Amino acid sequence: MSRTISTQEFKAMLGNKSVNIIDVRRKDDYTADSNAIPGSTWHDSAQIESWSEDLAKDKEVILYCVRGGAVSNSVVDALQAKGLKARFIEGGIAAWKEAGGSVIKK
Repeated sequence: MSRTISTQEFKAMLGNKSVNIIDVRRKDDYTADSNAIPGSTWHDSAQIESWSEDLAKDKEVILYCVRGGAVSNSVVDALQAKGLKARFIEGGIAAWKEAGGSVIKK
């Protein structure tokens, strides 16, 4: 399975109930930004072991961090190792906003 999803591909999936959208920005980055992608839930990437077991194996997991770098890559690795269908948004929430993707106030 691919590790990433483009902003355009993700835009087409938004609102799909069979997808878990997870914000994995570091706590400081999450706190510093007042926006989130609609339908997403924040999970601390440093605490992945405590929340990853609760994810439904039959749902695809789309995650994002600030720019789609080290944080997203490490979380995708961990989730895929657990047998989950996980990808991250290329360029993170920054690219999502640049592409005109919708955000909500959290």
